[in-house]
Amino acid sequence: MTPPASPRAMLWDVGNVIVRWNPRTLYAKIFKEPADLDRFLSHVGTLDWHSETDRGLSFGENIALRAAQFPEHAEHLAAWWARWDEMFSGAIAETESLIEDLAAAGVAQYALTNMSSEAWPGVQAMSPAFRHLRDPVVSAVERTIKPERRIYEIALERTGLSPADLLFVDDSAANIEAARAMGFHVHHFVDPSALRPAIQAHGLL
Repeated sequence: MTPPASPRAMLWDVGNVIVRWNPRTLYAKIFKEPADLDRFLSHVGTLDWHSETDRGLSFGENIALRAAQFPEHAEHLAAWWARWDEMFSGAIAETESLIEDLAAAGVAQYALTNMSSEAWPGVQAMSPAFRHLRDPVVSAVERTIKPERRIYEIALERTGLSPADLLFVDDSAANIEAARAMGFHVHHFVDPSALRPAIQAHGLL
């Protein structure tokens, strides 16, 4: 579905769009051998496993369940939450600048993130740009995650807008395609330098 009109508001993903997040940033400090690092992240501390916290399971519960399966990695798994902040490597300057410019231009901005409710307050503290994002939809609170249709519907209910009113920015191709199918304007975030031209092309700046 192609939106027929220009968007009038922004809907932002958070991880790797506003702030950089990668478990490898932490675990490269823990595993000195690259092969051990790759093995842990591909078989134990996987993104599929982590997604249960995005669905609302607490970090403590999720880590305990995984440690029961991989007791030899109990200490490594515990670091997933104990050292959570070390998975981040700062805000993305290009996005921060655009959020500020859009706010100055009076463009409404919202957030739609797959994230634990435990982690969300700390992530918001990582950039002053978050103060401009209204009515954030956090997956763990809603118990549904992107790219499931229901979480996009919640975002529409929360904003009171239609898909064609919103330009959705996300780094996941699957999330982008799900939004596109519902009629959102979309931008797949890959290169930070491409973001401003994309937003300008949609007439928001």
